[in-house]
Amino acid sequence: MSSLKTQLLAGERCDVPTLEWYNQHIPVPAIDHWWQTESGWPMIANMIGVETLTIKPGSVGKAVCGYDIKIFDEEGNEVEANQQGYVVVKLPLPPGTLLDLWNDSPRFKAGYLEQFPGYYFSGDGGYKDEDDYIYITGRVDDVINVAGHRLSTAEMEEVVASHPSVAECAVIGINDALKGQIPLALVVIKLNDEIENFQLEHEIINIVRQQIGAVASLRNVVIVNRLPKTRSGKILRKLMRSIADGDQFQIPSTIDDEAIIDEITEVLQKHEIGTFNKNNTLTN
Repeated sequence: MSSLKTQLLAGERCDVPTLEWYNQHIPVPAIDHWWQTESGWPMIANMIGVETLTIKPGSVGKAVCGYDIKIFDEEGNEVEANQQGYVVVKLPLPPGTLLDLWNDSPRFKAGYLEQFPGYYFSGDGGYKDEDDYIYITGRVDDVINVAGHRLSTAEMEEVVASHPSVAECAVIGINDALKGQIPLALVVIKLNDEIENFQLEHEIINIVRQQIGAVASLRNVVIVNRLPKTRSGKILRKLMRSIADGDQFQIPSTIDDEAIIDEITEVLQKHEIGTFNKNNTLTN
């Protein structure tokens, strides 16, 4: 440890409870950042080789040189500080970023350039604070609609992760016949923790109600041995959502272990969740 100066993070965003745990155990700064395969290199970071910024829990840093990053509302207007919206990048993009999709320019334009003309649409949501620190809240398609209320699964994940028995978690929106969608929390508990699923579910549901409100409608929390991830550490939420909803899916080529698909399926079957719940007519 004496030679370690900085811990650089990758894969999933670093939530506040994880950073707090890290700071209690590791005596070197944890540097988060944000980028996409399409960008080729970080778009938001704490550029320690240029100037080390104060670390703000939950933030991935500030825009890297070469990127003009803004937060837009649905109409393409820049929002005020601490207001959530769509993360976009002003064109042109710097060298090293994607130029097109192979043999499919119309799809490239539709997916990245048409929603906000003059800007690259990242597909992520987030916000800036008054100091221009940027916070990524997750993919915009991870926002779920519960009886007309739009809820961020990233916000719920942060609350679920605050439970002392939870090592990591994922919250996804699954189809529901009554409310359209409802959240489902899948959690991995800490090593040697022996909490029962029923107790954990009860406690997490209460925490979410206290911090977000009953509108969140979280009523299912299941313990899993592990979460499906890519080899770079990104949680495959869309895959779990497809399993729970009974939709067809392709196994991502980047998945670290295909066997986990059967593991997740067995847990959902055991708890009769989503398409495995005979009373949920929307998924049957």
